[in-house]
Amino acid sequence: MEFDLGSSVVCTDGGAGRIVGLIADPVRRSLAHIAVEPEHDPGRARLVPVDLVMDAGATVVELGCTLGRFRQLPQFRDIEFVPEGVEYDDPGADFAWPAYGLATRRVAVLMDRIPAGEVEIRHREHVRGTDGAIGRVEGLIVDDAGHITHVLLEEGHLWGRKEVAIPVASLARIDAQGIHVRLSKREIADLPELVGSRREEAAAS
Repeated sequence: MEFDLGSSVVCTDGGAGRIVGLIADPVRRSLAHIAVEPEHDPGRARLVPVDLVMDAGATVVELGCTLGRFRQLPQFRDIEFVPEGVEYDDPGADFAWPAYGLATRRVAVLMDRIPAGEVEIRHREHVRGTDGAIGRVEGLIVDDAGHITHVLLEEGHLWGRKEVAIPVASLARIDAQGIHVRLSKREIADLPELVGSRREEAAAS
């Protein structure tokens, strides 16, 4: 199954939103949850256990639950107010609107709620190789048990970008700083582009 960040997510009775985060168990190297955000409503994102996924492709992920059940799942984001001007480097924070009427002007921050022992893989997060950043993550391919088999990576620069699949055997670790692989920039550049049959082969492996 393929989980691309930004893919649409549908329930048995309608659209739920899009994937805004992939939550992995770094020890088991498995996908534990997907974060699904309803269109135009970032404050209502839900944390969906991967067990609820019935099928997942490059553009659509199907859940085996109704929209009512989806809305009962744990919220993925909390709203916190922090003083304006304070540096906030948490990768799971998104600034929203200013709050007035307080002694100090504050801004609302949407904080991602990550289960203990798990880490979030965010859209366009850097993937780091043995000699520095080598591209940005686009998604994951997992097997039926939820184990990660490949990391989908957009590699290259503006005029030479391509999507490649990095086998899990080359994965060094996943942590709060991102995805780390045991490959160099040159080795990544030599990987074949992931299109058509190659994408299907990776998803089936």
